[in-house]
Amino acid sequence: MGKNQHVVPDGAGGWNVKGEGNSRATANYAKQSDAVKKAKDIAKNQNSEELTHGRDGKIRDRSSYGNDPHSQKG
Repeated sequence: MGKNQHVVPDGAGGWNVKGEGNSRATANYAKQSDAVKKAKDIAKNQNSEELTHGRDGKIRDRSSYGNDPHSQKG
């Protein structure tokens, strides 16, 4: 399983895609929706999660693309 991908504000009005634990952004976008799309693509490729943060820093949405221990099967 790869690193979870976080969409976080960049402090200048844009949005960064950052792998969990990374100090540097993987990508930067002006629009949050573009950053979310990129983060979801990476998360799907790495079988991990995409977490979207609001401007306040709190997680407001998440999508799982791997072995989710919380998913219900059946």
